[in-house]
Amino acid sequence: MENLIFALNATVPVFLLMVLGGLFRKLKWIDESFASKMNKFVFLVPLPVLVFKDLAVVDLQEAWNTKFVLFCFAVTVLSILLTVLIALLFDRNIRGEFIQSSYRSSAALLGIAFIVNIYGDSGFAPLMIIGSVPLYNIIAVIVLSLFKPTEDGSKPKLDRKLVKKTLIGIVTNPILIGIAAGLLWSALKLPVTGIFKKTVDNLSAVATPMGLMAMGAMFDAKKASGQLKPAITATFLKLFGFCLVFLPLAALMGFRNQEMVAILVMLGSATTVSSFVMARSMGHEGVVSSTVVMLTTVLAAFSLTLWLFLLRTFGLI
Repeated sequence: MENLIFALNATVPVFLLMVLGGLFRKLKWIDESFASKMNKFVFLVPLPVLVFKDLAVVDLQEAWNTKFVLFCFAVTVLSILLTVLIALLFDRNIRGEFIQSSYRSSAALLGIAFIVNIYGDSGFAPLMIIGSVPLYNIIAVIVLSLFKPTEDGSKPKLDRKLVKKTLIGIVTNPILIGIAAGLLWSALKLPVTGIFKKTVDNLSAVATPMGLMAMGAMFDAKKASGQLKPAITATFLKLFGFCLVFLPLAALMGFRNQEMVAILVMLGSATTVSSFVMARSMGHEGVVSSTVVMLTTVLAAFSLTLWLFLLRTFGLI
């Protein structure tokens, strides 16, 4: 019972904020346009400030963990390869959407939210983001280009301009900039005090509640229809499949506590909303992507509670 209460305390407050966002949307206090702008603002300002704040005040040598970053990178690669093989079971025109919606997690928002809720700071989330998120974006562009639907059934070519644009986007990613700034600040042993500290604290404090409410307000259950077979398969992979395969491996490699929670949210959190946005912008219907986002967002409240309960029961967190 103690372990179940721990798991519920970690997950329920996070998803209640998403429910509040949906409620505010129903009450018309928030509309889709406003929620979208909230989401963009959180990505551009509070989230980068949050990871900067947590990294700027720690000892860089103590905070950096090469083994952990390499593990996150390797597991992301293996997850993508596994998803590509499973995608061969489905129609070619939806393979790109299936692949990216299966492996792309809300690692930044939900990952940080869960770890902050449990431990009080973002912990290993920034290092997990370094190991996985750049790869998320690069591979998404590649698979969405290679499996772009065509009227004549011919195979599309990789859009080199789009790949270049994505690489530039990764370098200028606000969260990665926040991580880099935090690591540099820590390395130079610069102080975070006074007015600067208060401003950083205030900005970072709104990241989690605002981001989660925006996500909840953007949720639309009516869109979770069509292409159910690939969407359900992708949902299972996202919430359970990768965790079943790689969490035992993480335990065998000695990862515990914040490291293990960061790995859990990398593997088993809801699919990021940006997967739908990217799919639509690159000529895909977006039905599979939107359905997976909807299903994983709803079901992650239960699946993550289960995983946290199991990890707590086995003494891993």
